[in-house]
Amino acid sequence: MARALLIAAATVDVLLAALLVAISGFVFGPGPESMHGGPWVAAGWTAMVAGCLIAPVIGFVMRAYRRPAGGILVAWLPPAGALILSALPAPY
Repeated sequence: MARALLIAAATVDVLLAALLVAISGFVFGPGPESMHGGPWVAAGWTAMVAGCLIAPVIGFVMRAYRRPAGGILVAWLPPAGALILSALPAPY
């Protein structure tokens, strides 16, 4: 059961990272619809993508060390964070 939840979390995390990479042009691009994000936004964006890719690895490592509940929790943190951040109102 824990393995299936970790595989599902890994799939969701990789898809979330792909989505972040796909829409990064709208945040950092030179076009008129871009937000022209600065270096702090780029650092945060890089941290989000890295977190999406590292979280499932940590989850599987925790499962290997007989901590499956903690591994599942860690692996599902990026999608949960994305849901929470998408529910916040726009800052403008």
